[in-house]
Amino acid sequence: MPEGDTIHRAVAKLRPALAGSRLVRFEAPRLVGPRPRPGETIDAVEAVGKHLLIRFSGGLTLETHMRMTGSWHLYRAGERWRKPVHLLRCLVEVEGWQAACFAAPVVRTFPTAATGTVDDPTAHLGPDLCIEHPDPDEVVATVVGRLAALDASTPVGEALLDQRVASGVGNVYKSEVCWHERVDPFAPLARVDEATRARLVRTAARLLRANLGPGRRRTVAEGLAVYGRRGSPCRRCGSAIRSDVRGELARVTYWCPTCQPPA
Repeated sequence: MPEGDTIHRAVAKLRPALAGSRLVRFEAPRLVGPRPRPGETIDAVEAVGKHLLIRFSGGLTLETHMRMTGSWHLYRAGERWRKPVHLLRCLVEVEGWQAACFAAPVVRTFPTAATGTVDDPTAHLGPDLCIEHPDPDEVVATVVGRLAALDASTPVGEALLDQRVASGVGNVYKSEVCWHERVDPFAPLARVDEATRARLVRTAARLLRANLGPGRRRTVAEGLAVYGRRGSPCRRCGSAIRSDVRGELARVTYWCPTCQPPA
């Protein structure tokens, strides 16, 4: 599943081509909801956590969620697509550009006027940690408060993935953040004090925002600290990185058994 930084990168690529442009063609074979009409203006292209939103002047907002399979591509008019057409889930075409979304399982529209209400599919999300907030301490306090509302037996790594708590963290950053803060990702929240929770939130925000630009994702100078490195030496202590699949969603977690001992 793409992390929040991936969606923000996609927005940074799409926005200059789409925002302010007139819609020429819109296709979405599996769209849930009404369709924007050619001739409307694209008012905005936004990222909210792992959701990519395109707002149209006719009053609709297109929401896509990539889950494990989706991706947005931007092509010059007439350029050959890098994905087969049968994977197309949405096409937003403006003069000179085609923005194509492939294999996304969630493609739907909702009234822009419903933003922030129960009819907004992103309203339940916690603060987006990819965004540079004007008061970062307030954001940290909000997220820590939401963590406190979870079941105390919830593993801290699983809690970091809960988009209701804070949006943007995915499986990669879950593992990386816990390594940076020397926290056992399987420790229940009851064993993670408030100061440590705050450090985890700050580190998650810092790592996500550090990867909004182009280039390979890095959380340490060499690349990633633990994710995808099972059996390789820990970049801090040299111990062999371990991995395991746990939880209801059977997500893999990577950690260093020496730097992150059981709580």
